[in-house]
Amino acid sequence: MTQPAVTFQIKQLEEHFDTRLLDRGHGKITLTAAGELVLAYAERILGLSAELDSRVSELTDELAGQLRIGTSTTIAAYWLPQVLESFKRRYPGVLPRVVVGTSKLTEDRVAARDLDLGLIEIATEQPSIERRSAARDDLLVICSPDHPLAKFKELTARDLVGHPFIDRDPGNGIRQIADEFFEAAGIAGSQITLCAELGSLAAVKQLAAAGLGFAIASGRAIRRDVEEGRLVAIPLQPRLHTPLEVILPRDKFRSRLINAFADHVCEEFSRIAAEQDED
Repeated sequence: MTQPAVTFQIKQLEEHFDTRLLDRGHGKITLTAAGELVLAYAERILGLSAELDSRVSELTDELAGQLRIGTSTTIAAYWLPQVLESFKRRYPGVLPRVVVGTSKLTEDRVAARDLDLGLIEIATEQPSIERRSAARDDLLVICSPDHPLAKFKELTARDLVGHPFIDRDPGNGIRQIADEFFEAAGIAGSQITLCAELGSLAAVKQLAAAGLGFAIASGRAIRRDVEEGRLVAIPLQPRLHTPLEVILPRDKFRSRLINAFADHVCEEFSRIAAEQDED
């Protein structure tokens, strides 16, 4: 909508309720007490409308409609495509809308009901979130074949001190697990030689392959790079894993479509992880 159209709609609402819904002044707009009340009821009305659409569509026994999915970058690139392909083949009328961000951002958006569900590496204990453990992925040190760490069969946190570290961006699930790995070994952040903080896994792998430092990455995400000789992957001691979790808003109406997709993700992630272990 254009700005004049928005202004007109608000004016009509204020005339209908015979009260101001917005306070305008000092370069900002805020809701009045009446505006807050109208907003709360509007959100409930929209929620009931969506629930009605889902309930009616379920009577046809055909899963269809929009599915708002949030996901971390690693899952989006290396896990989700296979899951979406198999789900779309089964239910072609489903329209997935995928939003990619950090695990923290995805969790916050699910908690705020902006997304139907999220697929992330690690969730916090937010009371408004329901968590389902789907599978787990190995975390490995990656570096170029010429890097001094490449000769090791396994690496402890102490072995990594002094080597430039290519870290992920704040809010990334794998970054959180890596931080906890170093902390458990008694290594402070000041002892880690930080090389870069990157939000893109592709950029992390590029810098590691160029010999600028080591990184900690998902085993599934670096398989092809290792097979083609661009990177070396070394297990950590103790072994490090990242959980793959499905998160949903707690105490929210959940359509059969959302439940079916959440179940499908858990099944597919488990199957893919089992195949990876066999390889």
